[in-house]
Amino acid sequence: MPKKIDPQLRARCVRLVREHQQEYPSRFAALVAVARQEGVSKESVRRWLAQAGVDDGTRPGVTSKESAEVKRLKAENRRLREDNEILRKASIFFAGELDPRNR
Repeated sequence: MPKKIDPQLRARCVRLVREHQQEYPSRFAALVAVARQEGVSKESVRRWLAQAGVDDGTRPGVTSKESAEVKRLKAENRRLREDNEILRKASIFFAGELDPRNR
């Protein structure tokens, strides 16, 4: 299971790369330097930068808020399906109990 990264660390890495990328020959070089400094993988910082670009509207894609909403709705949908299945089974059970042919 992936470990949870502190949102402040994530935001700090994104901010540092954006602020200091002009000091490096490429954005990737800045990304690698920040990743090493903060003790996280360069791939994680790259993904955080990409998602930050989507969240602030500079890149196309699904924002973090939209993704969280979809995840919440899927969980709610799953719970409601389970509730409906329980209610369906209960109604079948009670209908059988009320049937005079079963007595």
